[in-house]
Amino acid sequence: MSFTDPIGDMLTRIRNASNARHEKVLVPASRLKVRIAEVLRDEGFIKDFVRHEDGPQGAITIVLKYSGDREPAISDIKRVSKPGLRRYVPTDSIPRVLNGMGIAILSTSKGVMVDREARKQKVGGELICTVW
Repeated sequence: MSFTDPIGDMLTRIRNASNARHEKVLVPASRLKVRIAEVLRDEGFIKDFVRHEDGPQGAITIVLKYSGDREPAISDIKRVSKPGLRRYVPTDSIPRVLNGMGIAILSTSKGVMVDREARKQKVGGELICTVW
């Protein structure tokens, strides 16, 4: 099956599974998706993820995180830079998501990182998505 936007597909699967209160979600793997999952885990938006090496591409199982009353840790996750319209931001234009309550994930020359880290390292890049 061919996807126009594999990252958008991953984010949509996470959003839908989170809204449906599923425990975990399975997405096709890629290096960029693994890095995005690492960032989400490190920032506390997901519990964990596991990469499976089955088939030519492999898969990632993402374990979603909920509060005590089953409210999802991810309120919303939005794709910003899309295949039809890439969005690149310099260091001084990296957006603050909900005044620091959320994160922006960027793909920079120094790897995939959150907005806070990109500002600290003074690098810009492609604004992949925002999460809150």
